Amino acid sequence: MKSSCQTDAKVLRNEQISADIFRITMQAESIAEVASPGQFVMVKAMGKIADPPLLRRPFSIHQASSNGRLQILFKKLGKGTEFLSSRQPGDVLNLLGPLGRGFRLPEQPANICLIGGGMGGAPLFYLAKQLSINLSAGSKLKVLLGAASANELVVLQKDFASLGASVDTATDDGTAGHHGLVTELLDKVISPAEKWQVFTCGPHPMMKAIAVYCLEKAWPCQVSLETLMACGISACLGCAVPSARQLLDSNEPYLHVCKDGPVFDAEEVAWI
Repeated sequence: MKSSCQTDAKVLRNEQISADIFRITMQAESIAEVASPGQFVMVKAMGKIADPPLLRRPFSIHQASSNGRLQILFKKLGKGTEFLSSRQPGDVLNLLGPLGRGFRLPEQPANICLIGGGMGGAPLFYLAKQLSINLSAGSKLKVLLGAASANELVVLQKDFASLGASVDTATDDGTAGHHGLVTELLDKVISPAEKWQVFTCGPHPMMKAIAVYCLEKAWPCQVSLETLMACGISACLGCAVPSARQLLDSNEPYLHVCKDGPVFDAEEVAWI
């Protein structure tokens, strides 16, 4: 695994995508130059040292480039993300990363399906950029995106389409694409007669349904788990999740999302 570091990153741009979704571009050479799709950074989301929140916040890497630029895409939900949403060009954010185990790119030609729920689409775009470069001739790249409403999908839908991917959407309120769950699109847009490799990130119930679907079809499936995380370096053990092995042997250890993941093969996780 590539080494991580702590660095100060200068904010270059902070885009407000919708009422509560933002994308920050930073200059962070020491992280961007070694990052892989699926890895994450821990961001110090506070001003003065006495200001809350004290703990860093984890964010998937949305994009990283060879010129040292790094992006995170996030939804404003609490004090930490509120602080980040107000950052201006020239501000400096302290980052720790890149952290965790990312996605493993297919070794054999395959049809690829990326499935994102909400902000779970953020790390999948970085993956899609890598896949689009190395996609084998004749292989398909499909993207399924789900969200509460259309305003959460606009930027991701446009970005994925710019890579030449086929994009289908689903929204809870019916304002874009299929009115319902993104998992309901699987049988509509993917032929079960073909061989697919699936990569997914989003809410736990969504990924559980996708994992079961893929296991039934013997399709390889990698999942990027989202969980509460305090340190990002496996010191606090707060991001533990049960492993599939524990269902057979209670003495088996828990999986720690920050170190063992956040990306796992679907069969590694106990979907309970």
